[in-house]
Amino acid sequence: MLFDLDGTLVDTAPDLVAVLNALLFERGRVRVPYAVARNEASNGAAGLLRLGFGDLAPSELEELRQRFLGIYRRDVCVRSRLFIDLEDLFEQTVECRWGIVTNKPGAFTEPLLEQLGIADLWASIVSGDRLPQRKPDPAPLLLAARELGLEAADCIYVGDAPRDIEAGRAAGMATVAAAFGYIRPNENPAAWGADAVIRQPRQLAAVLRDLRDRRDA
Repeated sequence: MLFDLDGTLVDTAPDLVAVLNALLFERGRVRVPYAVARNEASNGAAGLLRLGFGDLAPSELEELRQRFLGIYRRDVCVRSRLFIDLEDLFEQTVECRWGIVTNKPGAFTEPLLEQLGIADLWASIVSGDRLPQRKPDPAPLLLAARELGLEAADCIYVGDAPRDIEAGRAAGMATVAAAFGYIRPNENPAAWGADAVIRQPRQLAAVLRDLRDRRDA
C-alpha cells in the first residue's frame, strides 16, 4: 500500500494555507478563505501562490516561492494531522508493506513525518526530489515498489489528485481515489479512472481487501 502525502495521508492544508495568508498579509493583500485555499493545497507552494497572488512573472513567483518555503520549513507541522488512523489500518491489514510517494520535497516530508511520530513506519519514502521524474510520471511509484520488494501489480496507490491516479495506472498498480482530500468543487474523483473511490478514510481497509480479492480471483 502506497500513499500520497498531502491530502491523502496527512491533512497539511492548515499549515500550508497559514503560510499563504502570512505572505498575503506581508504584501498588503487580502487573505484567502481557508475553505477556498484548502482545495489548492495538493498543488504545493506554486499553486497556492497563484491562487493568492494571481498571474505572476516567473521571477516574482520564484521570489515568493522561496519566501513561502522558508516560512513553511519552520512551521511544517503546527496544525497538520493524520487523515488516516494508521494503528487501526495496520491492525486490519497486517500482511501489507507500506510506503509513501509524494511530490513534496524531502526537506519537508521528513520533518513532517518525524513531528507526526510516524517516520519509522514506512519501508519506502519517495519524496519529490529523489528522482528527476515526479508524478504523474510513474517512476517514483516504481521505485517505491522496488524498495518494498514487490511487483508493481501487487501494489495499491492511494491519492487525492488526478496525477496520482494517472501515475498509479501508468505504473500498473491498482489505484484508490481519496475523495476526502483536496478536491476542487468542479472535480469528480469518480471520473479519474481509479479502481475504487473512498469518501471516508475508514473505508480504506475494506477497499484494500476487496482489491486484493479481485486480484486473486
